Amino acid sequence: MKIAYVLAIAASLALGATIGLGAFTFVYARGASYLGNDPASCANCHVMREHYAAWRKSSHHAVAVCNDCHAPPGGVRKYWVKAVNGYNHSYAFTTGDFVEPLRITPGNRAVTEEQCRRCHRDVVHMMGTEVVSCIRCHDAVGHRVRE
Repeated sequence: MKIAYVLAIAASLALGATIGLGAFTFVYARGASYLGNDPASCANCHVMREHYAAWRKSSHHAVAVCNDCHAPPGGVRKYWVKAVNGYNHSYAFTTGDFVEPLRITPGNRAVTEEQCRRCHRDVVHMMGTEVVSCIRCHDAVGHRVRE
């Protein structure tokens, strides 16, 4: 057998295994549920169950779901943020490489801050342009969990 043929077979097997493992992980982790807007999908991972339970008891439960605070309002940017977060969460929770209690990343903090200001724009407007970070003082709005 020629070396090129063997390398082609090996590359095909590696690619097939990667696609197969990715598809299995996507199905096993109920990946399609994250494409929607159901907050229960955020509790698919046991690490998020406490956050989900706390959200259900919060004042935001009646007016906002996870995506309202943690994703841009729509379009490509929304699904880009969801895809990046999905990959990062999958990697972290599969490998166990995360800290508890969970910490928000700078990028997700910016998205959440933007969403606070969008929903509460009347209050922000009354406060003027020198508004400090909303989540600096209201860091547990939506889902206070153990400290």
